[in-house]
Amino acid sequence: MRLGFIGCGNMATAMMKGIIENQILDNGQIIGSDVSETSIEKAKNTLGITVTNDNKKVVEESEIIVLSIKPQYYESVISEIKNSVKADQIVVTIAPGKTLEWLGNQFGNNVKIVRTMPNTPALVGAGITAVCYNDNVDDNELEQVVTLLKGFGKCEIIPESLMDVVVSVSSSSPAYVFMFIEAMADAAVADGMPRDKAYEFAAQAVLGSAKMVLDTGKHPGELKDMVCSPAGTTIEAVRVLEEKGMRSAVIEAMKACTRKAKGM
Repeated sequence: MRLGFIGCGNMATAMMKGIIENQILDNGQIIGSDVSETSIEKAKNTLGITVTNDNKKVVEESEIIVLSIKPQYYESVISEIKNSVKADQIVVTIAPGKTLEWLGNQFGNNVKIVRTMPNTPALVGAGITAVCYNDNVDDNELEQVVTLLKGFGKCEIIPESLMDVVVSVSSSSPAYVFMFIEAMADAAVADGMPRDKAYEFAAQAVLGSAKMVLDTGKHPGELKDMVCSPAGTTIEAVRVLEEKGMRSAVIEAMKACTRKAKGM
């Protein structure tokens, strides 16, 4: 298999790194293009892939093509490459807001399209990617793509109607979590803990808590209650978070994120 990336930014690099490190493909089977010389040189030097400035060359040499560019560039890049895409090739997209219908109209309805939404924890092999696809993609082709996506984390096939929600709950949400870790660390520093230790304790607590949700299968509320002893320290902190509207702030932020994704 030959895999091509149009765009060699952070997300593309994370995807390629996971695919290579997990021996799904070797670096000789991957080609990438970018308008930035810095990006393609970095990809070449760190991953050992073939690089080019020519998007059409990526299409001509690949069986699966990943459009790993920002949403605002999709229309112009698709216009550039669509006549080079063959009926047996698979196009994988990672852009919010670009629906299968829109993509089909841009490429032509005979093109095999898999729409995905990864997130930045892919950089450390802990991502989760949502997947939907058009009717031109058969089961074997879908399995090929899913195998690649599992190279940098989990992968879930979902209805396209949920893709904008995925943007807010997993694609954008690392930013919310980073803010939470930063805020916890700031409070710990204010109470006398060295900053490097504050980040370590806060980040490990978040990592461990997330693992408890996934590994135990318990409701997050049940796990929260397990920490909250009567008249204890944790329930006092929870009371203040509720008073300050933590839940409402998160919900409203995510709803705004979903609305933004729908409009892209």
